[in-house]
Amino acid sequence: MIAAGDNPERLRSEASFAALCSVSPVEQSLGKSRRRRLNRGGDSRANAALHRIVVTRIRQDERTRVYLERRTAEGKGKREVMRCLKRYAAREVYALIHTDMVTFHQRPDDPATLTTAA
Repeated sequence: MIAAGDNPERLRSEASFAALCSVSPVEQSLGKSRRRRLNRGGDSRANAALHRIVVTRIRQDERTRVYLERRTAEGKGKREVMRCLKRYAAREVYALIHTDMVTFHQRPDDPATLTTAA
């Protein structure tokens, strides 16, 4: 929430929020191997918060543990799986921020502007 700042409307999409949190994928190719890594730009505190979310989910959420095991069995490394989980967590956080933003803009800003029917 802090990463979004006082003006969350600057976050135009889930991808822009992911870039802000340093979890957007960047292609990295060395010779014949092609893979993705996390974007190193952005807010490191937001990235650390997403990391804590993912670590907590790995410890306590059965679905996340199953996902980790499945992706590891597919040949993905733990760092790659963590990258995917951080991106998924960023999607969920963005959805919450976006819902909050929509709800906020639907309410009148100033209660004094409301008129009551007499």
